[in-house]
Formats: sequence, structure tokens, C-alpha cells
Amino acid sequence: MPRMRKKADLPTKLCPACRRPFAWRKKWQRDWDQVKFCSHRCRTSQRQS
Repeated sequence: MPRMRKKADLPTKLCPACRRPFAWRKKWQRDWDQVKFCSHRCRTSQRQS
């Protein structure tokens, strides 16, 4: 069984829309380099501005 990682040990980025840090998620493991926004809400609000 794989070891659990602490959330503090995961890579983080800063969301350009809300300026909050967000951590790596397993669903983003293949395209972490292309992820820019922390949520769908931030992504859509950035397009409208």
C-alpha cells in the first residue's frame, strides 16, 4: 500500500483569478503544468473580465 503524503508536501500554485494558493490533485496528475485556475468558478470569472 502506498504511503500517504501530507498536503503540505504537495506542489502548489497561485490562482491568477482569486490569488489564493491551491494544491496538486490526483485528477490533475497528467496535466499539472497546464492547470492555471483553482476551480471552474475562477476559470469562468477570468474569461468574463
